[in-house]
Amino acid sequence: MFVVERRVYERIRGRLRRLYGEDALDALMERLQLIVGRYGVGAECPPEAAGCAPWDQTDAVLITYADMVSANHEAPLATLRRFLAEQVGDAVSAVHVLPFFPYSSDDGFAVVDYRRVDARLGNWVDLEALAEDYRLMVDLVINHVSSYSRWFNCYSSGMAPERHYFIEVDPKTDLSGVVRPRTSALLRPVQTPHGQRYVWATFGHDQIDVDFSNPDVLFEYLDILLFYVHHGAQIVRLDAIAYLWKQLGTACIHLPQTHEVVKLLRDLLTLVAPTVLVITETNVPHAENISYFGEGDEAHMVYQFSLPPLLLHAMHSGNGRYLTEWIAKLAPPKPGCTYFNFTASHDGIGVRPLEGLLPQPQLEALVTAMEERGGLVSRRSNPDGSATPYELNITYFDAVGIPGDLELSIQRFLCAQTIAMSLQGVPGIYFNSLLGASNNLRGAEQSGRARTINRQKWAVPELDAMLGDDSAHQARRILPEYLRRLRIRRAQPAFHPDGPQRALELPAGLFGVHRVAPDQSQTLWMVANLTGAPLQLAFGRLVRRPRELRWRELIGGWRQSGEQLPSRFELEPYQVAWLVGDSAAVPGHAVPGQAPGLDAYPR
Repeated sequence: MFVVERRVYERIRGRLRRLYGEDALDALMERLQLIVGRYGVGAECPPEAAGCAPWDQTDAVLITYADMVSANHEAPLATLRRFLAEQVGDAVSAVHVLPFFPYSSDDGFAVVDYRRVDARLGNWVDLEALAEDYRLMVDLVINHVSSYSRWFNCYSSGMAPERHYFIEVDPKTDLSGVVRPRTSALLRPVQTPHGQRYVWATFGHDQIDVDFSNPDVLFEYLDILLFYVHHGAQIVRLDAIAYLWKQLGTACIHLPQTHEVVKLLRDLLTLVAPTVLVITETNVPHAENISYFGEGDEAHMVYQFSLPPLLLHAMHSGNGRYLTEWIAKLAPPKPGCTYFNFTASHDGIGVRPLEGLLPQPQLEALVTAMEERGGLVSRRSNPDGSATPYELNITYFDAVGIPGDLELSIQRFLCAQTIAMSLQGVPGIYFNSLLGASNNLRGAEQSGRARTINRQKWAVPELDAMLGDDSAHQARRILPEYLRRLRIRRAQPAFHPDGPQRALELPAGLFGVHRVAPDQSQTLWMVANLTGAPLQLAFGRLVRRPRELRWRELIGGWRQSGEQLPSRFELEPYQVAWLVGDSAAVPGHAVPGQAPGLDAYPR
């Protein structure tokens, strides 16, 4: 164990040297040693825990705001915990509570105080209680802070050390090459005791970027990170991490120093809390996104930002070609790393992750289809001054739905969700998707923010009415079926995040992947009908000798084997099948050894 610690300290020392130079290195290492152990995190973590698999097929993450569910005379965090216990149970293993701090805008992502829970939501005791039921995932909003925060107030007043926490830039500087996720002006004027200054604000003028070239800023966030772990955080999401480090003359995105900081955070957790996972949020093209795996020494998980729009395109076109091509080219995650597969979150459906994956005419048609369904389009600024779509603001239910046909909309939506939870990685399910929520147009209009369209919240009586036996709301059908499929999934070793996957080459209108358990104890085929018409598929497209296997379809529940097995099976419109083939179960066809691996099947 001491050898491991020495190696980690040596890595951290090298990272600090590359970030801040040799002169301050010894002092920075002394500061680091003071932080390690301050909160007592990791004290009860057995040494062998660091080598354990951090996930399995039982894992799925529910993404929610702290006050997504509210009741009179009860803290929303307590109400959320009660709702999860009564309605969700073990269908998910982790809960991502979106920023629960005091904030000034952006529904929590303009943090006023990192160490306080917004009193309107509850307190740290409520979060610790939730962490007893589920793995708790929290946000480290690391790129920027609220303009109403103490740090920025001290900066504006000229007080140390915070007066050195922000990035001042001469407004005459050419910043046209900076990659922007927003159309707002990059620099915000601020009156200080030293006159007017202009500070960097990537995401808007209430979210002021902090200066990580100052090691004091780094150590503030190292301390905050361990504070969260002390209060029960087991997964830490690094928000907007791609923009962390700024260097004039560059695009100020994905800089080497940014990757070095992520690796340093990972190293710190390896020292004091080795079971805590790091996930990076980078809404960028796929190749840039997966760069945050590093060499297996950076993020444990990265969001699959290309999945939501590619899957959406497949559902609308009835053609899985581009989705299949993308899956086929996905590199297996490095050991100790995996993908975070989601279709929706509190943000919109990103468009940039489609770059290089979907032809421009197809993308434009998709944007138009979303607008026809009541969706909104957020745009970003380009270096030439133009604006292009950045994300589609719409609930995923309305995005995949067919206006005027609730039945087919439900089937299409469940099809999309089931595909996502079948892919290699850990599924992430947004609360609004769990209920099949429709666009919150009134909320978006009232707030003036496009993202509010997918951030609806409910009072308990409203939810009870939606989910009641007499309810005609789509949630009454979607929630129980969604949870049923999640529970089926958690029992299948082939869905282990470390289990390999292969995209299937199937006839038009069908999409599928082949999954195998890491220990080859189970092999499974997911096949989905992306169209509104019944389609058939020959078992021989999946395996060379299908009658040598005993087949089970896990969602519908049918079983077939031996000579009774038909040559083809039919998929209803938007039906998804989870097919398991057991090789030793058919009399006369027993095959000794383990279940067949990926190489045993036709390509």
